[in-house]
Amino acid sequence: MKSRAAILHGIGQDWKIEQIDIGEPKAGEVLVNWKYAGMCHSDEHFVTGDMVPPDEMLAMMGGKPFFPVLGGHEGAGVVVEVGKGVTSVKVGDHVSASFVPSCGRCRYCSTGKQNLCDNGAGTLTKGMITDGTSRHHVGGEEITVMAGLGTFAEFTCVSENSLIKVDNDLPLNAVCLVSCGVATGWGSATNRANVEPGDTVVVVGIGGIGINAVQGARMAGAKRVIAIDPLEFKREKAMELGATHAFASMDEALAPVMEMTWGQMADKVIMTPGVMYGDLMAGANALCGKGGTMVVTAVAPITQDSASVNLFQLAMYNKEIKGTIFGSLNPRADIPRLLGLYRDGQLKLDELITREYPLEDINIGYQHMRDGVNIRGLIKY
Repeated sequence: MKSRAAILHGIGQDWKIEQIDIGEPKAGEVLVNWKYAGMCHSDEHFVTGDMVPPDEMLAMMGGKPFFPVLGGHEGAGVVVEVGKGVTSVKVGDHVSASFVPSCGRCRYCSTGKQNLCDNGAGTLTKGMITDGTSRHHVGGEEITVMAGLGTFAEFTCVSENSLIKVDNDLPLNAVCLVSCGVATGWGSATNRANVEPGDTVVVVGIGGIGINAVQGARMAGAKRVIAIDPLEFKREKAMELGATHAFASMDEALAPVMEMTWGQMADKVIMTPGVMYGDLMAGANALCGKGGTMVVTAVAPITQDSASVNLFQLAMYNKEIKGTIFGSLNPRADIPRLLGLYRDGQLKLDELITREYPLEDINIGYQHMRDGVNIRGLIKY
């Protein structure tokens, strides 16, 4: 079949709306009609080149060119066809995308670490994670499908392992948000940082992920939730959704955090800027108190291999630095759990949606993201 799609042909280029060809789903695969797609910063990292594998890495990953790329890894839609052996969803089911697949059988899935599923290794290369062959082509050329999902197309063929069935009465724009940004931010606070009642928590960067780290810290019982972002609009939004204080920069926040904690500083610092550069860790370390935890959630340029961390302080103050993907959550359990919290009014999702765009306006939507006027923009099909 054919579908409209947003394709990126190279670093620094705009997304181009083209018609792609999609093959029928094979064993373990599902054809999905996406209704919403989230405009997450991770797809912007392809435009800037921050997340484009260098040639030597591509050679290790099979040697095929990275571009063209079909973007989109946040999404919600409806199942329209299933391949042989598919059991977790059926035609007509509503589904959430899961940018980290979960096979349920590998070492990581079987020990409660679905966010590290071995299937994830194939989600940034050409070919399906099921058998390595391609279902998506543009002009006869294979397409790299972001996260194996490609929600910047009305229809895509997806591995069953990358879909989570959700209740059909839930609004699909809310379901879309939970598939990446909400889960990643919320889990960064509640799970990876392990925020506890009474903690002082600093969240650096209030975008689609950071705003949900704020929500997660609030729901976990933090005494203080300190939001840091240079944009007043985002600081105000953070205060609406659970922050107790807001500052424009880590430097600006340093003295107030010292004063409000009587010199003990933050228990948890969660790093969710648009791009994670190594020198930002110096500010995180300064804000983090003895025995504290720094969680690095945001994506850094793929070739960056240095960070500004005072190793003496790290050891002598018994601090720790943790990375996280998908908030270290388990998508099959936690996506439905988050939607349950939304249904009960405890997790705010509708308030996160700043604007909805038709697919043809994707470049306008991403410019709005760069300009800082969106918390989260959605594509509505």
